[in-house]
Amino acid sequence: MRPIEFEIERTIRAPIERVFARLVDIEGHNDWLAGTGSMLKRTRQTTPGEPRVGTTFVDETSQGTVLGEIVEMEAPHTVVFHWWDKSRSGRLKFEGWPSYRLEPIGDDETLVRHRGKLESYGVWRLGTPVWRRFAVKERTTTVDALKASFEQAPHP
Repeated sequence: MRPIEFEIERTIRAPIERVFARLVDIEGHNDWLAGTGSMLKRTRQTTPGEPRVGTTFVDETSQGTVLGEIVEMEAPHTVVFHWWDKSRSGRLKFEGWPSYRLEPIGDDETLVRHRGKLESYGVWRLGTPVWRRFAVKERTTTVDALKASFEQAPHP
């Protein structure tokens, strides 16, 4: 089976640099994504320093703990994350590549193109139609929460 792929677009009323900074601030996701209905409970960066290609993180979700890393980054236009979930025996169950492509619209707005890509393995492939609905819902929640975070109290 082919991977699940889809795209979500939103226009955010904030300069591209601020939107990009919020996306790559991994631990900052706890501030704007908490309480939105996302499966993410908490995230933490596990590599020291400023976010860059190779920066790793751990997401604690309602479905368990997943590991991830930044695999592509070109400030302030592109960031691609890669995460994976393995079974207790160490077999890969799922991999995801959420990516964000940002384009400025004037000085104070940014077009966010979020591409979701999810691959399931083994017996987990049988649930592909269900995983697709789940993935689209989760990623839409995330992008909408990002947008809402700029409409509420200002963040740096």
